[in-house]
Amino acid sequence: MRLKSSLWVGAYLRRCQVNGVFAAVRRRGAEEAGAIFVKLALMDGNAILFSPAPQTEYDDSRPIERFFSQSRTTPEPAIEERLRKEIGFDPDVWIVEVEDKEGRHFLDLVVER
Repeated sequence: MRLKSSLWVGAYLRRCQVNGVFAAVRRRGAEEAGAIFVKLALMDGNAILFSPAPQTEYDDSRPIERFFSQSRTTPEPAIEERLRKEIGFDPDVWIVEVEDKEGRHFLDLVVER
């Protein structure tokens, strides 16, 4: 059983705060299992989007872990358009926005194969 999305988001916000990075929930999704998207604003008009990794990347013996796929650095309007499409497809998604010029995100990423 995986950790509830709401608990994971709360812990993630705290992790960012402890490291001096601003993060906030822009959209609350389903408490139990809403997909989580993280937008990292680089403060120069560009951003990186972190999307949930495919389910094949998860190990049921470690329910606290969440893995993400990272997009390329992209102008923020393109990221916003992608998020609008995600909301249209799945209204239960969470959107967390992080702002950091250094690009720190504290997420576990899938390794590209």
